[in-house]
Amino acid sequence: MRILSGIQPSGRLHLGNYFGMMRPAIELQEQGEAYYFIANYHALTTVTDAAALRQGTLDVALDFLACGLDPSRTVFYRQSDVPEVTELTWLLSVITPMGLLERSHSFKDKTARGIAASHGLFSYPVLMAADILIVQSDLVPVGRDQKQHVEITRDVAIKFNNQYGEVFRIPKEQIRDEVAVVPGVDGQKMSKSYNNAIDIFGDPKEVKARIMRIVTDSKGVADPKDPDTCNVFALYKLFATPEERDLMAERYRAGGMGYGDAKKALCEKFEAHFGPLRARRAELLNNLDYVEGVLRQGAARARAEAAATLHRARKAVGLE
Repeated sequence: MRILSGIQPSGRLHLGNYFGMMRPAIELQEQGEAYYFIANYHALTTVTDAAALRQGTLDVALDFLACGLDPSRTVFYRQSDVPEVTELTWLLSVITPMGLLERSHSFKDKTARGIAASHGLFSYPVLMAADILIVQSDLVPVGRDQKQHVEITRDVAIKFNNQYGEVFRIPKEQIRDEVAVVPGVDGQKMSKSYNNAIDIFGDPKEVKARIMRIVTDSKGVADPKDPDTCNVFALYKLFATPEERDLMAERYRAGGMGYGDAKKALCEKFEAHFGPLRARRAELLNNLDYVEGVLRQGAARARAEAAATLHRARKAVGLE
């Protein structure tokens, strides 16, 4: 089983990224042949500062390697190091119905948030389809908000195969429901665009300050509290064992514990988890030749698969 996933280098990675994509992806390394890429082509729809894109790309590489991505098990690469993706995007574009893209909710959602309505943003699902199909992926883990893009990929692949012959595997999505929403400090879904994120490798003092600012209700220390409606508990349980979650929930319901104590417990969990990973990231930052080597080796492996797929697609349409 070949697994594909990608993440945009559009800013510092936060707890939503970690629990929503990074940790599940790292766990999947043991369940199949993993292809993970840094989606810097996709990031161009929102990132217009070249230096920021370069730094963001490096940060994603450092973060993933620090968090446990194993280059011996996983093909890890920059999207832009596999130029076959862009040629395949064109071959897919000419058979993709406009109506299919017009029904994409992602374009509507992003333009509603003020992102410029460019052709790249509109055709984003076709580039995503090329990412998935170029390495003949079987499984694509996504959040529910990306499910439609995998469905579009499937539709495009089936249409291409029907028109030109069997070239592409038909992928399936794997929905990550168990961590669908990670709350930010304001209670909304954690997002860079909402400025409510807790960066996984942020300055420890700033991380602690942001945790202590998490919005709660106004109940006092003595009052019983509902863990199921508390943003602090929602984050705490992501780090805790089942036994620790149950114990903390009991303390909430019994009263006698203030939200400040819950936030301090969350700080301790955060540091216990990310402290060692932060140290590993610092080591990687001092060995960028190794990081670059990982990305180049990953790109070479990805390009070998991509070149074979592109050759078949070019031949199918009559370009070879």
